[in-house]
Amino acid sequence: MSLLADTNTMAEKIQVFLEMIKFEHTVFALPFAYLGMVLAAQGWPGFSTFFWVTLAMVGARTAGMCFNRLIDLPLDALNPRTQNRALVTGTFSKEHTVLIAILGITLLLIAADQLNPYAFFLSPLAVFLLFGYSFSKRFTSASHLVLGLVLACAPIGGWIAVSGSLAVTPFLLGLAVLFWVAGFDILYALQDVEIDRKQGLYSIPSRFGTPNALIVSALFHLFTWLFLVGVGSVNQLGTWYYLGCLGFGGLLIYQHAIVSPRDFSKLNQAFFTANGFAGILVFFFTAIDLFLK
Repeated sequence: MSLLADTNTMAEKIQVFLEMIKFEHTVFALPFAYLGMVLAAQGWPGFSTFFWVTLAMVGARTAGMCFNRLIDLPLDALNPRTQNRALVTGTFSKEHTVLIAILGITLLLIAADQLNPYAFFLSPLAVFLLFGYSFSKRFTSASHLVLGLVLACAPIGGWIAVSGSLAVTPFLLGLAVLFWVAGFDILYALQDVEIDRKQGLYSIPSRFGTPNALIVSALFHLFTWLFLVGVGSVNQLGTWYYLGCLGFGGLLIYQHAIVSPRDFSKLNQAFFTANGFAGILVFFFTAIDLFLK
């Protein structure tokens, strides 16, 4: 019975931790890491590359979310929306969060080392960006773009994992991800406008107001779509890829259509559902296009 109780306790702790770092949101960046990978390989890069890219992404995101939760702990305790987070309530300890962050960084470095020297050489830059983002909203309204830059490392890293070099394509993909993430992070920040102003935090909604923030978000998502079209042009991709781009663009339009300055009730639907499917959709159609070439 004691062993069973310990097992149940461990399972509960793991569940609490995964909820705390929103592990399921790995789906936002992971498809773009795979997208960079398959475009560099012009097809399937092999299981080994796929495996180590996946581990690098999981390690990086886990470490980044641990950093964010630890650094934002005093702020989360004062925000009604975040007061139930595990670190705030004490359901999960700071010590364990630090340990897991270290393990995440270690996993990232090991995975990068297994890929190629260039990937390993650049991995400390990824760690710096992961750590630095959590401080950005304390001094700049461009914090959404900083978050976008962090996730833009996913397709660039996927490309480097295969090629060990850089080219135009990964930068176009990186810019697409940068503006995509910044755009939906602006939408997410709409729910914290008043508390951000009280706490002296910076965001585009808190500085410029909700209507202007919605315009900026829409412009950022237009840039995203244009950069994705640019990827198709540079790589001479075909109909299937552009169908994926159309689907991606449709999901962007959908999330803007259901969020208004007076109604945030569908914000989570726009943020999680639409964006969760968007990356998967464009990767899936790109893979088909490359397979049929």
